[in-house]
Amino acid sequence: MNKFILFCSRFALSLSAIRRFLNMNGQFPSILLEKAVNEFAKLPGVGRKTAMRLVLHLLRQDTAVVEAFGNAIVTLKHEVKYCKVCHNISDTETCRICSNPQRDSSVICVVENIRDVMAVEATQQFRGLYHVLGGVISPMDGIGPGDLEIESLVQRVAAGGIKEVVFALSTTMEGDTTNFYIYRKLEKLGVKLSVIARGISVGDELEYADEVTLGRSIVNRTPFTGSV
Repeated sequence: MNKFILFCSRFALSLSAIRRFLNMNGQFPSILLEKAVNEFAKLPGVGRKTAMRLVLHLLRQDTAVVEAFGNAIVTLKHEVKYCKVCHNISDTETCRICSNPQRDSSVICVVENIRDVMAVEATQQFRGLYHVLGGVISPMDGIGPGDLEIESLVQRVAAGGIKEVVFALSTTMEGDTTNFYIYRKLEKLGVKLSVIARGISVGDELEYADEVTLGRSIVNRTPFTGSV
């Protein structure tokens, strides 16, 4: 019990110290620390308190560890490529999935982003190829069809060899609108058009669905009739 109380006290003191850093009228004990915290706080889902914890954690690490961390990010930015076929992230011009002869090249799963590719792959229920749109049609956000990789999808299908296109976009109005737009583009090309089953709650994004639910949605996909 005493050890538990001691742990709680130390944890409270740690949080208190961070709060003091963040509440000193915006003043940090170091300009370099402030700059680092500000940069980390720009990351999605990272507030200033979390940013402070991350920066202080890095400061406690060996120089080699911090340099490796920084080099990994810089190298990623400079050297990463996007697959010329499906637009997935890759180390080469053609990603591992598109260049894998064991994948079913006659089926394409259309997703919004790279995170969705990873989510579908994690289910191990899809052995076809992918096409990453880079988002969904959203007039409110100024995103139109021309801002997405829709025409390249149409070209892939028109080139032949594709039997089925599976829509796996988020179950939102924007996702449904994008499905319908692509449907109108592909309906005359003679391919089967399907959509993953609605096991995912309306309004949810693919990456937040659990693997079992998403896997079942893929296996139980249904024909897409063009309804929004």
